[in-house]
Amino acid sequence: MARKVVDEPSEEVVANARIARESNRGPFARLSVFIKQVFAELRKVVTPTRKELLSYTGVVLVFVIIMMGIVSAFDWVFGFVVLYVFGTPG
Repeated sequence: MARKVVDEPSEEVVANARIARESNRGPFARLSVFIKQVFAELRKVVTPTRKELLSYTGVVLVFVIIMMGIVSAFDWVFGFVVLYVFGTPG
């Protein structure tokens, strides 16, 4: 089971952001701070286990198949209605 992650910025990221905000830095320094913050947030990412990944994949595939069925049914019904209203092509 994946560990629970609180979606709050770390104290280090908050402190760095506060320092960057207080000092009037140039565009390259701000870009550097942004990239550091991105990497700090990426360190918090937890990858799913194999079992979780297979479960998530199965759920997505089932959902897509169900949605394909619904859209196909609507297409068939609307096609039938259009043919009924406007007659057969030709």
